[in-house]
Amino acid sequence: MTDTKDVSLPVITRRTAIKGAGATLGVAAFLTAVSPLRHRLDDISAEEFMQKHYKELSAKEKVEVIARLEEETFDEYGAKVHIDDPAPIPGTKFVYAINLSVCNGNGKCVEACHRENNHDRATNQSYIRVLELDKGSMGLGSADSTYDHPVPAKDKFYMPVQCQQCDEPPCTDVCPVEATWKEEDGIVVVDYNWCIGCRYCEAACPYHARRFNWKKPEIPAAEVNPDQGYLSNRIRPQGVVEKCHYCLHRTRKGRLPACLEACPTGARVFGNILDPDSEIRWLLDNKRVFVLKEELGTKPAFFYFFDK
Repeated sequence: MTDTKDVSLPVITRRTAIKGAGATLGVAAFLTAVSPLRHRLDDISAEEFMQKHYKELSAKEKVEVIARLEEETFDEYGAKVHIDDPAPIPGTKFVYAINLSVCNGNGKCVEACHRENNHDRATNQSYIRVLELDKGSMGLGSADSTYDHPVPAKDKFYMPVQCQQCDEPPCTDVCPVEATWKEEDGIVVVDYNWCIGCRYCEAACPYHARRFNWKKPEIPAAEVNPDQGYLSNRIRPQGVVEKCHYCLHRTRKGRLPACLEACPTGARVFGNILDPDSEIRWLLDNKRVFVLKEELGTKPAFFYFFDK
């Protein structure tokens, strides 16, 4: 006779996920993959390591976690910061669009992202890459993202690429500990305190939109952006994956993304697609827009168009 008693499934924690990943990859490959994470585990406090998943934290626990992070930021960087946790705005789905007829490759969006999101100064990291392509071509494989000549160059056009905030994000599906997920307003986020640094999400993203922190970010105290969000631009520790979050610490408070404000050509348009009177809604209804790698079925919430 079949035993029908309930069998409890094991609870997946960061500790069990690390153990499971090691068994899957093999010892040598796993140790190579998580070498930066080993350094993080050496420095991480027991309190942080045992912290619940963001979605499981009570309001009181979030206040305590944020207070700890603010204190740690001051101790490590000498900067007083305010970390907020703005919730998605009901009835909102944020989308982005870029006018490729107007973008001239100046890179101001890249610089603004670097400063706004407290990226490591030595590596000059950013969530945005601006690709230089030949006019009439969409060969992304041959695009140049490291050009250093005056722009715009003759017979070239420019395409900024960042997280596409997909409606079917492959990155969230592969995370073994659910450290990354899509929020109600369309933004794909990461809980940096829960991420184990396996980089599966980085490998799954077809847009090269995720970044791995190989070392602890170095930022002078005077350059730290003190206006921070728990799920956005707070200083990330070594050994975690990070990504664009549509500056949710700004956009969920009615402000625009830093990259849009910095664009000198007006190429960027951002807003709530559910608002029928918004500029972004008009643009999507009236322009011939396209998305990157549509054939993959990721359903990006990031659009491109040409005026001509």
